[in-house]
This record gives sequence, structure tokens and C-alpha cells, in this order.
Amino acid sequence: MGDEYRAKVFRSGNSLALRLPKALGLKDGTEMRVREEQGRYVVEPVEAPKRKIDLTGIWGSIPGLKPLPPEDRLFEERELDWEGKLLDRG
Repeated sequence: MGDEYRAKVFRSGNSLALRLPKALGLKDGTEMRVREEQGRYVVEPVEAPKRKIDLTGIWGSIPGLKPLPPEDRLFEERELDWEGKLLDRG
């Protein structure tokens, strides 16, 4: 069993809120799921949905831009400089 913390329920507008200790490591704005199991409350973070890029607003705004065919999406393997050395650009 992990560490134990005390938290206090308080009124926030017309709702009740539960103030959780900072030591729990939660981030502001994290969506949480609360469920009741046999008279106990289980609080757990909701997994954030994967974000997608919506290009519908810019579709057609660049004339002549066409998707690459699958055969042009292949790249040759090459050695990468992971040392962080700067290239001499003259």
C-alpha cells in the first residue's frame, strides 16, 4: 500500500470539490474518473485521447501540392550524428 494523505471536501459554487495534496503529483487540468465501489470512491486519471491534426481548413490552399505516392515515401538508411557536433558550414 502506498502513502496515505488526507483531503478535505469543500463547497465550490453549487458543487462540492475535493482538494488533493500536491504530493500526489497531479497536473492542473487533468481529467479524472470517479467511481463508487462498495461504498468506497476510486479516483483515477482519464487517458487523454490521441490528438489528430485537422487539415480540412487548409485543404486546397496550396495549388499544385499533391500527396506523395507510396513509392516516394521510402528513404535510404543513413548514419546520423547523435553526438551533437556542429557541421562546418564554411
